[in-house]
Amino acid sequence: MSVVSVSIVIDAPLEEVFELSMDPYRTPEWVTIVRGVHDVDDGPLRVGFRMGQTLCLRGVKFKVRWELKELDAPRFARWEGKGPARSVAIIEDQLSPEGEGTRFDYRNEFRTPFGALGAVASGVLVGGIPEREATASLRRFKAMVESPVGAY
Repeated sequence: MSVVSVSIVIDAPLEEVFELSMDPYRTPEWVTIVRGVHDVDDGPLRVGFRMGQTLCLRGVKFKVRWELKELDAPRFARWEGKGPARSVAIIEDQLSPEGEGTRFDYRNEFRTPFGALGAVASGVLVGGIPEREATASLRRFKAMVESPVGAY
């Protein structure tokens, strides 16, 4: 299992940050490894909401099917994703007021199939990429949210 935790403070109200971060169709704009979104449920976010994403790491594209497992809008969302070869990812987005803005705490837990052997292989193949990509994604999101309308 690997865990990545990164944070950033965004100069925008909590509700705006939550709304933009939870919009499935906006994720390719700021999540660096997302190449596409598909099979998105209709209606508002709710526990049980599902969507698919095409992701890319080290030049390899793969699909993940996400389900929203917990929701405490506009402060918390927990997604569980199922990927290739029975891999599982859990993403937690925690938002809290900080000064005039919002602190965005992102946590990603990734479980590879095949126990310890899978974890070793994942470490060799992926290395420090998840933390770099998470940090880059949050920086892109901050720029997107804080940009004047139409500038991003």
